[in-house]
Amino acid sequence: MYDNILLPTDGSDTVEQTIEHALPIARDNDATIHAISVVDTRIVQAATGDTREKITSQLEDGASSATAAVAARASKAGLETVESVERGTPAKAILEYAAESDIDLIVIGTHGKSPREKQITMGSVSERVVDRSPVPVFVVRGAEGST
Repeated sequence: MYDNILLPTDGSDTVEQTIEHALPIARDNDATIHAISVVDTRIVQAATGDTREKITSQLEDGASSATAAVAARASKAGLETVESVERGTPAKAILEYAAESDIDLIVIGTHGKSPREKQITMGSVSERVVDRSPVPVFVVRGAEGST
């Protein structure tokens, strides 16, 4: 049913919960786990000229570490993995990767937000992915107060 499962990661602690759900699904379907992390280019563009290179490097290093952590867990579980660091707006980059890589399922984490928090942040990456994804999305709700 699922051959390619996309697991977006930002390297936060809540990704652990997402991995715990994604690995059994992948194992049961003999699927490949695609670990993706997106360097948000809006952050880079907001930086001043002198700090852009440093910020870009830090964000890329963090993204690479985040995908490596997911890949290590998936490999340890005996699953084939693909790592990708993309650049752009997170939700858009996730959806573009899903389309280009024949992804069958996206397993994405979120954390609980009050209606007021949702209004302030104008939606989260996971909400945008759910709203726009042409493939099924499995949302793993994280612990309150985590990112």
